[in-house]
Amino acid sequence: MNALIEKIFQAGVVGCGGAGFPTHKKLDGQFRWLIINGAECEPLLRTDRYLMIHMADALVCAIDAVANAAQAEHRVIGLKASYRREIAALEAAIEKAGSKIQLHRMESFYPAGDEQVLVYEVTGKVVPPAGIPLDVGAAVSNVATMLAISDAMQGQPLCNKYITVTGEVGTPCIVHAPIGTSIQACIEAAGGAKLAEYAVVVGGPMMGKYLPPQQVPDAVVTKTTSGLIVLAEDHPLALRRDPPMQAILNRAKSVCIQCRTCTDLCPRHLLGHPLEPHRIMRQMAYAPDAGQLLAEVDIQRAMLCSECGVCEVVACPMGLHPRQVNVFLKGKLRASGFRYQRPAGPFAAKQARPERLIPTARAASRAGVGAYQSLRIDSLQELKPQRVEILLQQHIGAPAKAVVKAGEQVQPNQLVAACPEGALGANIHTGIGGTVISVGDRIVIEQRQAGDAV
Repeated sequence: MNALIEKIFQAGVVGCGGAGFPTHKKLDGQFRWLIINGAECEPLLRTDRYLMIHMADALVCAIDAVANAAQAEHRVIGLKASYRREIAALEAAIEKAGSKIQLHRMESFYPAGDEQVLVYEVTGKVVPPAGIPLDVGAAVSNVATMLAISDAMQGQPLCNKYITVTGEVGTPCIVHAPIGTSIQACIEAAGGAKLAEYAVVVGGPMMGKYLPPQQVPDAVVTKTTSGLIVLAEDHPLALRRDPPMQAILNRAKSVCIQCRTCTDLCPRHLLGHPLEPHRIMRQMAYAPDAGQLLAEVDIQRAMLCSECGVCEVVACPMGLHPRQVNVFLKGKLRASGFRYQRPAGPFAAKQARPERLIPTARAASRAGVGAYQSLRIDSLQELKPQRVEILLQQHIGAPAKAVVKAGEQVQPNQLVAACPEGALGANIHTGIGGTVISVGDRIVIEQRQAGDAV
């Protein structure tokens, strides 16, 4: 483990915008291409755009450090051509540093920030089905993760998050909050909800996690929280989320008209992967039993789904849920011990792909959040909460193990949970100082006044 990777590990850096893969593992090694995702994949989110405008110097420094450590020949930031302020800030920082970083300008389409889509856009290479960018000599990391690496280079752990807070709030903004801050505190920092009863989407409108009103009070910021969208609890996006699986399957059997639009617009299918959601929906209707269903090749290809949501939010004219069917099947296949065997290549993107890309504004409109897409978000609110609840499981891999006990005093930036030795995981630090109130599946820390009871 080289010195930079060791700093990244010690700082507990994970991918800040997705599932939270430990960054020290992802970037440990050599690769030809270092690609930075500045495309802000989901509609409405503005976090990475804010960072590119206001923290370009730190980003450029971190990108060059990672590229030099990995001996990468190419270092590229992929972003949308419409990001004029971001491009200007980055170009100035690149020139100031004498860096070899290049900017790759893309059209505004969804999901431009999907890892495999971005690799193709930048390199022209298709990541094989069930493969990873390293299969074509690339490593991909997003802007917020690079900023966390910049902090790690200075000995600062990842214990605070930049988050877009938008939707039905008083003043949509970027919130900078310690990990473990309550979601409600972040909403209050954005001027509060404009609704008495509201739901929250954590992440973006296409792939984010829907929190009904009763779950919002217990929700907290994690290392992967990138956005909070406040919506009416009866918003179409909320109503479309998480219907009972049996209802989804019954409708798939009885309503699907086999128009194949879900397949024609599927981003992974357009990259040449053998994923055809319309065939999966047909198999759901006609397979006689569960055992035979999982043995069908078309069903097994559900493992290739990126869960981007294009099929059900944009494509399907019948309001069906191919994405959620794929998620259901992926779970069943994994439980059965199935591992997808990569077919023989080479793989090439579909010739019709350029004409079938989904404009970001259209994706937002179909998701029912088009009214928020054009909001200008460029102000920052710093949160200094008196209490945090830090989850031990907030990234891919094994949960961290607490290294503090109830009653113990901790300082800001202190390690409170460690990655288990030899496991895939990440360290966790606290963004505030105070007293450890309790330790369970989350570590609760409060700032207390002298004489307060624990």
